[in-house]
Amino acid sequence: MDAPEWFVGWRSWRSRAGLVAIALAVMAVIALADVLSPPDVHLGPLLVVAPAFTASFGGPRLTGFIGLLAVLTLVCIGLARGVLGTENLIVQIGSMVALSALLTVFCRLREHHLGELSRARYVSEATQRVLLPPIPETAGPLRIASWYHAAEAGTRIGGDLFALARTATGTRLIIGDVRGKGLTTLDATAMLLGAFRAAAHREAPLPELVSYLEGSVCWGLGQFTEAEGDVGERFITAVVVDIPDDEQVVHLINCGHPPPLLLGREHPTQLVDDQSSPPLGLGALANTPYEIATFRFGPGELLLLYTDGLIESRDRTGAFYPLPERAERWSAAAPRLFLDALRRDLEAHLDGPPEDDIALIALRRAGSTPGNNPGPGSNS
Repeated sequence: MDAPEWFVGWRSWRSRAGLVAIALAVMAVIALADVLSPPDVHLGPLLVVAPAFTASFGGPRLTGFIGLLAVLTLVCIGLARGVLGTENLIVQIGSMVALSALLTVFCRLREHHLGELSRARYVSEATQRVLLPPIPETAGPLRIASWYHAAEAGTRIGGDLFALARTATGTRLIIGDVRGKGLTTLDATAMLLGAFRAAAHREAPLPELVSYLEGSVCWGLGQFTEAEGDVGERFITAVVVDIPDDEQVVHLINCGHPPPLLLGREHPTQLVDDQSSPPLGLGALANTPYEIATFRFGPGELLLLYTDGLIESRDRTGAFYPLPERAERWSAAAPRLFLDALRRDLEAHLDGPPEDDIALIALRRAGSTPGNNPGPGSNS
């Protein structure tokens, strides 16, 4: 659980007060050492360490204050040693004033740039939350968890995507992967997610929904200019899923995407569609109708939707992540615990965070435990 804001603020203030105390102690030690040193030894210039150290954590006011104290300390050293009017000390004081002023200006500019960066990050994160909002933890009889890893540092979304929509009779989901990775794929990601959210809640049959998505993707990709890339090489792999509330089945259309994984039976089962369709954006070239594949999805079973960033993750030896074998270990866990365990195991496999975009959705139909489920079903 996150700490209260007042506690975080108090802890930050206490930490900063401790750092200021260190700067003051450094000045006191340098001043004492200078006063006790032989006449030909001058340690006063070392006082610049205090404002320089303060600039690393403090703002312009605090840095300017410590700089002023350093100048006053240098003056006190001159009085104690009887050299206040000497040319050497005057140069030292002038240098200290100039350096303290420069450090204060630097802190002011840094604060300004950090403020701009914070505002830009806030706008970026708000935009990304709107584009890819979190999936709800419940939808009808389903218990759901999701996880997203963006390969590009500092971002919340990349070339992978997922979304959920409720209908009057069930739940529809999409998970997909835009060719490429990182922020350069956001245009196609936004286009497909917008089309899915606009149409998925309607009662149109699943093939009609996928046809609509195909048309939207083809239209959107056709808006790219030649300067933005070769449209012929842009496409999106996706799985569109429909899970009725009152039937223990899952309907899906796979458009060139890795097949979902069903857990909770004797062995992990990949829901391979014999009528797999081409990726979105290329379907018009194939000119074939979309056909639904139906699989049993009973109470207590867990369905995992994922992108290829998961199964194409390699360890140091070049071995791919063995998803079915590893996922089976936690098949009885709740969806959130299942994804947490899978993520930790993946990071251990890679010896670090993944380098590709990864999207995961785990769904469990409420009901009996997996051990009471019947054997594997068949594609119908």
